[in-house]
Amino acid sequence: MKISVIGCGYLGAVHAACMADFGHDVVGLDVDPVKVDKLAAGIPSFHEPGLEPLLRQGVDSGSLRFTTDKTALAGARVHFIAVGTPQRGGSYAADMSYVWSAVDDIIANATPHPDGPIVVVGKSTVPVGTAGAIAERLAEAGVDAVVVWNPEFLREGYAVQDTQRPDRVVYGLPDDREQGEVGRTVVDEVYAPIIEAGIPRLLVNYPTAELVKVAANSFLATKISFINSMAELCDASGADVSRLAEAIGHDDRIGSKFLQAGIGFGGGCLPKDIRAFMARAGELGVDQSLTFLREVDSINMRRRDHAVELAAQMAGGRLVGVKVAVLGLTFKPDSDDVRDSPALDIAGRLWGRGANVVATDPAGADAVRGLRPDLHIVDSAEEALAGADLVMLLTAWKDYVKLDPTAARSLVATPRIIDGRNVLDPRAWADAGWDYRGMGRRSGAVW
Repeated sequence: MKISVIGCGYLGAVHAACMADFGHDVVGLDVDPVKVDKLAAGIPSFHEPGLEPLLRQGVDSGSLRFTTDKTALAGARVHFIAVGTPQRGGSYAADMSYVWSAVDDIIANATPHPDGPIVVVGKSTVPVGTAGAIAERLAEAGVDAVVVWNPEFLREGYAVQDTQRPDRVVYGLPDDREQGEVGRTVVDEVYAPIIEAGIPRLLVNYPTAELVKVAANSFLATKISFINSMAELCDASGADVSRLAEAIGHDDRIGSKFLQAGIGFGGGCLPKDIRAFMARAGELGVDQSLTFLREVDSINMRRRDHAVELAAQMAGGRLVGVKVAVLGLTFKPDSDDVRDSPALDIAGRLWGRGANVVATDPAGADAVRGLRPDLHIVDSAEEALAGADLVMLLTAWKDYVKLDPTAARSLVATPRIIDGRNVLDPRAWADAGWDYRGMGRRSGAVW
C-alpha cells in the first residue's frame, strides 16, 4: 500500500521506517530540508537504538523515501499525521498549527484513490475534539476521506519495538458505521503484522482515542510525582524511599513501575501533555477534574530546586567556584533528547549559582553544546570527574550506573556524590569513601 507520513521528527521518522519494513511504499514529508536530506541518506536526525539499520534498509530498497515536496502526497491511500504539538507560547495549551498545516497539505495535494476513500490517520497527541474537527474540514473541502485516530505510545529508546510490537493499538473511528468499517479495514491492512500477531486492538470513538495518550501520560506523571513527594518526606524523616517504593510496589494494585524517585520527569511528551490536558479541560468547562495535575507538575519542578539546594548543602552552603561534575544531560538514557530535561535544567541552574560545571553525556553532548555554549561539555565521565568537588549523576546511562566508586574516587578532588536517579548502590559508594546522597535516601541506613 502507498502511504505518506507527514512530519518526520521522532514519531514520524520511526513510523515511516517501520511501515516500510512492513512492506509498504512509504513517503515521508517534512518541511526541514536538512532533516529530509539526512533521512533520505538513511541517517536518523536523532539517537534511537535500532532505527538506523531500518532506515537504511528502507531507503536502499526503494520502499522508503523522504521529501519536502508536498505533491508527493498524491496517490497515497493512507496519510499519517505525525507532526509535533508543542506547548503554545504563553499558555498551557497545545500549538495545533502543525496539525492544521498537515490537513491543509492533504486537502491541496491528496488525490482520489480507486479503492475508496483516502484514510487520514492521526498519530499526533492532540486535544480531545480534534479528530472530529479534522473530519469536518476535509468534508467541507470536498475530500473523500475517513479519519481514524490512532494514538502512539512510544518510549524513547524503545520506539522501533513499540511501533512494530506495541502492547496495544487503538483506533478512534467515526460514529458512521460504514465509514468506520472502511477505516478499520484499511488500517488493519497497514498494520497486518501487528494484527496477525494477536496484539490487542481497541475500537473506540474519536474522543476516547484522543484521551488515551494524555490520560496514560497523566497517570504516569502522577505516579512519578507521588514517589517524589514521598522522597521529600523520606529526606525529612530519615526513611529510605527506594525501600519504601519496593515495599508498596509488591501490592499488585500499585505495581513497581514508575516508582523510581529522582529529579523528576522531562522530555517532549509528559510535561507538555499534562499541561495541554489541563488547558483542554478548562476549555470544556471541567477544569476542576484535573486540578490535581497542577500539583503533579509542581512536585516535578520542585525536584530540580531540591537537587540544586542539595548540591549547595553538600558543597558547604554555596556553589560559587565549586567544580561540579554532571553525568548525564538528556532527559533519559538511550536518547539524545534534551527537551525539558531535568538534568540539563539542573546543570544550567548550577552554572547560574556560580558553580564551575563540567558536564558529559554519551548522546546529548553535541546538542547541548549548541543550546548552552556557556556550559563546559566534555566527552567522557573521566574528564568530567577530574578534580571535581562534587559529582551529580543526573541521567541513568549504563556507563554511569556501572562506575567503579574506588576508581572514580581517585579522579575527584572531594568524594561527594548526588545520585539524582537513585540507581547507585549507596553502601558500595559509602564503603569506597564517598559522601553519598540520593533522592530520599542516604548511605547511612543499616538495612
